[in-house]
Amino acid sequence: MSEEKENIQFELTDELIEQVEQLIETQNDKELKKLMDEFHYADIAEILDELNLEEAMYVIKLLDSETTSDILMELDDDNREKVLKNLSSKEIAEEIEELDTDDAADIISELPEERRQEVISHIEDEEHRAEINELLSYEEDTAGSLMAKELVKVYETWTVAGCLRRIRGQAKDVTRVHSIYVVNKQEKLIGRLSLKDLIVAKSDQKIADIYISNVDYVNVNEDVEEVARLMAKYDLEAIPVIESDDNMVLLGRITIDDIVDVMKEEADKDYQLAAGLTGDVEADDSILQLTRARLPWLFLGLVGGVGAFLIMEGFQEAFSKYAVLFFFTPLIAAMAGNVGVQSSAIVVQGLANDDVKGSINSRLIKEMLLAALNGIILAIFLFLFVLAFQGEVNTALAVSVSLVVVIVVAGLIGTFVPLFLDKRGIDPAIATGPFITTSNDIFGILIYFSIAKLILGI
Repeated sequence: MSEEKENIQFELTDELIEQVEQLIETQNDKELKKLMDEFHYADIAEILDELNLEEAMYVIKLLDSETTSDILMELDDDNREKVLKNLSSKEIAEEIEELDTDDAADIISELPEERRQEVISHIEDEEHRAEINELLSYEEDTAGSLMAKELVKVYETWTVAGCLRRIRGQAKDVTRVHSIYVVNKQEKLIGRLSLKDLIVAKSDQKIADIYISNVDYVNVNEDVEEVARLMAKYDLEAIPVIESDDNMVLLGRITIDDIVDVMKEEADKDYQLAAGLTGDVEADDSILQLTRARLPWLFLGLVGGVGAFLIMEGFQEAFSKYAVLFFFTPLIAAMAGNVGVQSSAIVVQGLANDDVKGSINSRLIKEMLLAALNGIILAIFLFLFVLAFQGEVNTALAVSVSLVVVIVVAGLIGTFVPLFLDKRGIDPAIATGPFITTSNDIFGILIYFSIAKLILGI
């Protein structure tokens, strides 16, 4: 793809889709190919996502493998799965041949096991096939499963002149050269090479004299979230992957585009957890899939509602004497839920960014003081409102004191739960959704009526 093509301002319109559909219907291959050549492969993927399967397959069959291989990577997951089902194992292998090893491994991993082996057997480039098999052997969500084998590496014993010659050969197989890595005779990573230093160095100088020994790296079994954290922290465009901390053999590299995908997937998952959804679901999934994702949290909400009902039933005497308490129940429950979600969201965000430092106790004390301050300010306003509305000091005092205590407890729960889950290796994002809201509703109502009963002497 040319640089000019990548910079075209693309806009997906109904008119464009209709034009593509018309060209497909009339089988005007020349004009259709000419139209597709105007767009970046990511834009073509966006167009294909709007077509039916038959039309999308028509375009894919029309374009060359170099283009369609990139298009496949950009297609919606469900659409890519349908397209792959309609391609033969040999046709998929031809697409795989055009992709970097990490992208190739990603596509093959989506195939059923039996078909996966068929596709791999059709890959003619033995080295490419072996590298893909290696990447498929690593566990999901590890650096090994995310890395690409394509990189530029040089040996410390090479001269600058020899290094430049060899780099030209290596760079042909690398889409983007982010870094040049230096290894010793045992293929162990020992540093990186600045392109500026390489250019200004004398041609007979050894790489050993000009390379930079300080280099960030991750081992092949590192969790992808930790890789993302390191790259974000040090503002890296790529990071090398080694065999282990004890064995520094250079295996591959992870680039920023792969990390962006990881961060997006993690953000989507956390957002769904916070919204009370289990599993990876999308708006166009089947009713059964969406039901399975939503029902567990909805059931939790139902249990919470039943619990609140049972608590309120135990305070019937308070209701009969002070009916006004009933009308403030939604306010207390809502404040408990809101404060809990706020606290947990901040902690979860801090955990994700590795900004949460210190002990749990210090974090809880800070949250307790913050919640107390907010609670007192809100309680003063509520006290004046109830006093003006009811004219009874005790009632106003009962509602406002309850509000302060409920806010403090909700803040502590919202802070403690995600920290506790994180310590146990459970995704703390689960604490920002219905789990926190429901638990705080129950505790809030229980605290509210208990304090009101105590103050009012019921």
